[in-house]
Amino acid sequence: MAKRVAVIDIGSNSVRLVVYEKTSRFAFHLLNESKSKVRLSENAYQNDGNLQEIPMQRTLDALKDFLSIIASYKARKTLCVATSALRDAPNKKEFLLRAKEELNLNIKIINGEKEAYLGAIACANLLPTQKNALSIDIGGGSTELALINDKDVSNTLSLNLGTVRLKELFCDDKNKSEAIKYIDAKLEVLDGIQAKTLIGIGGTFRAISNAIMDNKEHPLNKLHAFSYTGTELDNFISSIMKADEEELTNLGIKDERFDIIKPGALILQRVLKKLSIEKVITSGVGVREGAFLADLLRGSKDKFPEHYNSSARYILDSHVSEKGIAIQLNSLAKKIFDITHKHLGIDKSFRKDLSLAAKLYPCGNDIHFFSKNKHSYYILQSALEYGFTHNQITLISTLCKYAKKKLPSPSHMQKYRELLPEQKTLYALSYILSLSVSLVAHRPRNIDFELIFNDGVLKIDSKESLRLCRESVNKLERIENLKVIF
Repeated sequence: MAKRVAVIDIGSNSVRLVVYEKTSRFAFHLLNESKSKVRLSENAYQNDGNLQEIPMQRTLDALKDFLSIIASYKARKTLCVATSALRDAPNKKEFLLRAKEELNLNIKIINGEKEAYLGAIACANLLPTQKNALSIDIGGGSTELALINDKDVSNTLSLNLGTVRLKELFCDDKNKSEAIKYIDAKLEVLDGIQAKTLIGIGGTFRAISNAIMDNKEHPLNKLHAFSYTGTELDNFISSIMKADEEELTNLGIKDERFDIIKPGALILQRVLKKLSIEKVITSGVGVREGAFLADLLRGSKDKFPEHYNSSARYILDSHVSEKGIAIQLNSLAKKIFDITHKHLGIDKSFRKDLSLAAKLYPCGNDIHFFSKNKHSYYILQSALEYGFTHNQITLISTLCKYAKKKLPSPSHMQKYRELLPEQKTLYALSYILSLSVSLVAHRPRNIDFELIFNDGVLKIDSKESLRLCRESVNKLERIENLKVIF
């Protein structure tokens, strides 16, 4: 596969571009993301589905700019997919021909089930693992749904139900009852579906989740994997449906969404009424990421290898030059955790987060040695994008921020209190990472000591003097119930 790949997603409301760069076999990062609100399907549903000249020209102009961006990055492969707006248009061949002749761009129109599948595999691979979750992608012309169980995707559905379509078919609030009948009839395909978690894809869902996140004053500024309850979503949608434009602004909805936010919210409201949704997860990825992953993982049944995380691998590839130290820290932190966690009262579930923090801790070192903790914290809080909950991202980055320093500060714990574990657990994990860093202060080629733990005392047994290790450990802020001796 090419090292740099561009993906263009042509939807009913917007066209989007992403450019990705691979850093190793399955690891990648985003180089560019661009979007243009072209409203390709504007006035189409009032004209037998035919695309109109002005929206088509807007879209071609945006695509021309996208191709300029792609050329600047020297991307070797461009994947261009189109969904409902072109899929439904009787005059789609005219648009495809113009794109080919004017831009030399080949556009692949995908069917609704394929669209649902691509969005779902993006969520299955790039969100924390979910069981019996329903993904929903509300677009301008259609709504796609799929069931996700672990990494498996099934029951892909595509409904002629979208924000622009509803807006044009049912122009104002006077037709709300007719719109509800129309929506409910389309949602009959969900009869018998059992899902407690709803994963939201697309602009409408992100706009609502972003407003909820701001209103909650969520401490982590990251929309992908932001989660909340079904009740919170239902209540917020009720507020949207009653709001005028000024009130929509106060709720946090941007003015560019004013004309289509209510149709999208109404679709969501009817889905919530039909299903017993307890948890809602926001996806920052969708069809374009799914198209990229289908290409990247085509030899792996569209799944990453077990226990593989693309974001963590990217950070190791790009920001950790001393791989040997990273491996040693990872091994040490796990060993100390394994022999002390019962005594310290730490749940075993935190082992994975601690070991990853240990492995990625050196990532800030190459930016600036004396402020490496600060840079590690920033890199991890920002770049641990895929496959982690906000709790995990906050914990891992916090451990690295305070490694080989004081224990996490009260102000930091207060700011992130809803995402961090209780103080006792956080302090214990922080100390274990700091201890691991201190024990390799002399940078041994191989670990040259043994760990012996008994009755709250951790003995570091070695034939070497370990002078630097001793000095480093003695400087650490200690925790209760654990004593370290040499």
